[in-house]
Amino acid sequence: MRSRYVTGTVLFFMTVLLLVLKPNNAYARCHLMISAGAGAVLDTDEALFAGDDILGDVAGEAVNEQHVTAQQTMDEIEGVVEKIPEGAVISDEELHRREALALVEGTAVDDGTIAGYVNLGIAKVDNWLNVREKPGEDAELVGKMPKNAGCEILEQEGEWSHIKSGKVNGWSKTEFLYTGDEARKKAEEVITLMATVTTTTLYVREQPTTESAVITMVPMEEELEVSEDLEGWVKITIDDDEGYISKDYVSLAKKLERAVTMKELKYGQGVSDVRVSMVNYAKQFLGNRYVWGGTSLTKGTDCSGFTMGIYRKYGISLPRVSRSQATVGTKITVNDLKPGDLVFYGKGSYINHVAMYIGGGQIIHASNPRSGIKISNVRYRTPITCRRIIKD
Repeated sequence: MRSRYVTGTVLFFMTVLLLVLKPNNAYARCHLMISAGAGAVLDTDEALFAGDDILGDVAGEAVNEQHVTAQQTMDEIEGVVEKIPEGAVISDEELHRREALALVEGTAVDDGTIAGYVNLGIAKVDNWLNVREKPGEDAELVGKMPKNAGCEILEQEGEWSHIKSGKVNGWSKTEFLYTGDEARKKAEEVITLMATVTTTTLYVREQPTTESAVITMVPMEEELEVSEDLEGWVKITIDDDEGYISKDYVSLAKKLERAVTMKELKYGQGVSDVRVSMVNYAKQFLGNRYVWGGTSLTKGTDCSGFTMGIYRKYGISLPRVSRSQATVGTKITVNDLKPGDLVFYGKGSYINHVAMYIGGGQIIHASNPRSGIKISNVRYRTPITCRRIIKD
């Protein structure tokens, strides 16, 4: 039997590769590689064979070569990485190869998609794009895509495209979608690095240290816009605030906005006509601009200007700024919210943002310059207080 001297670093890389490329066979022998350590003598047959099978097709062949290095291993795997034609679906086997290579290189897996889409479409509208159950202007609405939102184009039928975005699966006019090279170019402009929360409740802090004060708390699966990637931390934007979150409790990925279902857009049941009317009126301005200090629902507004404008339509005057609006009406809990009630957020106990509840656990608000007027989960950050202004 021949023996080889292999460094501890390469052994680690090879173990990872074996587990990814052919985990069922590799596990029986990989403990030998881990325990050997740098400079240890390994018996090639004992370490690499289980019966007559070489452990890990590509990785096994690489180890059998004299003076194996991590770079040689990567070269071996890169040599069999498939070239995926545009629009084709990557096989599980090919994706495993790429994952193995990414583990060694310490990089992200390139699966050939853009923000997860193989045949990308992007909403080419000023506000929202209607998505219908069937191709036709009279078909029922199943959802809406905000400006620059991404979708998978599943098929085309005449002037209509069958698309899937988020939880929405339906049809939209192709003329209102960026497609092909135009979509890829647009994606480069509007794609955003997002941090998805992977813990039950995540603290957003003023500075990138656990000793810093907590600004607010964010629930699991909430997505936060990353403005700066730091060592161990990311700087995020939440409405018009900025804060820091630990990388240990988020996953990072470049993403596009997604469509929302009609159910997500609907108001709650059993509410007064004025509340229903107020919610429907507010939704007319979805996608419109956020402008700090602005009060125009069509040309640009900030958060308090938005709620003030909605209430003005119904003959109710509100103070100009959010912290003053939080003193009006009656204090209620999140569980008592009805469509039309106001929800307030901020840093710690300092209020600097306001939204209007629309039912179904959601709010509508003028969020920030990138997102404009949008819909969010009521607990997308920790509410400080809620107020009921409408008396019904």
